[in-house]
Amino acid sequence: MLEFQYPVWWWALLLLPLVTLLFWLVVRWKKNTMRKIGDPELVKTLLRGDSPRRFTFSHILLTLAAGLLVAALANLRKPSGGENISRTGVDVMVALDVSKSMMAQDVAPNRMEKAKHMVAKMLDELGNDRVGLVIFAGHAYFQMPLTTDLAAARLYINSASPAMVSTQGTVIGEALRLCNSAFNPKEKKYKAVLLITDGEDHDPDAVATAQAMAENGVMISTVGVGSTEGAKIPDEETGDFKRDEAGNVVVSALNEQLLRDIAAAGNGEYVQLVSTDMAVKGLRDRLDTLEQRTVSDKSQANYKSFFYWFVLGAAIFLLAEFLVNAMPSRFSKYKVFLAKKQTT
Repeated sequence: MLEFQYPVWWWALLLLPLVTLLFWLVVRWKKNTMRKIGDPELVKTLLRGDSPRRFTFSHILLTLAAGLLVAALANLRKPSGGENISRTGVDVMVALDVSKSMMAQDVAPNRMEKAKHMVAKMLDELGNDRVGLVIFAGHAYFQMPLTTDLAAARLYINSASPAMVSTQGTVIGEALRLCNSAFNPKEKKYKAVLLITDGEDHDPDAVATAQAMAENGVMISTVGVGSTEGAKIPDEETGDFKRDEAGNVVVSALNEQLLRDIAAAGNGEYVQLVSTDMAVKGLRDRLDTLEQRTVSDKSQANYKSFFYWFVLGAAIFLLAEFLVNAMPSRFSKYKVFLAKKQTT
């Protein structure tokens, strides 16, 4: 099936009507200028080499060439064959807390950056596993479906921040349910969730949700980010620390008990994010206890492109435009030469 690899280039075609408008304004300006000169014979003599038809034809040829070059950049292609790739692994959904409490600095440089660094290292360990991403604060949001494209996963992880959510809080239960919706409901295994949060707000629904998911074959491991002593939360809007309604500085502490209970209910592992390498190893070892499946994917890795036909067409139109403008001037010189020869 034919497709364009870079359809975004079609937006460049919007420039062509603007160029046509500019052409029309130039033609109109030339006509007004000719009227101001007044003497038709003088105008004819001055513009002996100029032809409105040739000027219009030249514009049409250049416009067609530009359109074909845009089509070439869009790169029309079709699959020319594929290969069956077998992978063995599990499906892993990452639930990342992006609430403002994750900006606390009781771990360096802050909880958010520490968590993102750990997830980036975890991606290196996933191998053939599929990975997806849910971010959450006051609400949970589906960011990336399950995929083997780990490079895309890194981009989503790196861009995660509290600015991506408008409602603050920590709705762990909602995040777990959204992760569960990404899995195949017909399967009772091969599924895991990595919940990464400080668990600041107690979510009474989280443990029950984890237990229900475990009964459906989903293993839930939790990663606690921060310290049990707690830390102040920087407020970017005020340049101060976050305060409650009474004006007291808010201290956010890691809710380890909640995360331990979720991991226990989800047949998973709880780790506190102190050493990134140790946390990744513990999570990877736990994932390795899951039964893995072998899946054959049809990878359309090879494509046949047809951009060169558009380039060729553009070259033909450009050559025609050159000839249209060059040949009349040569003919006019030839006519002058004949006229001089006749007078002699």
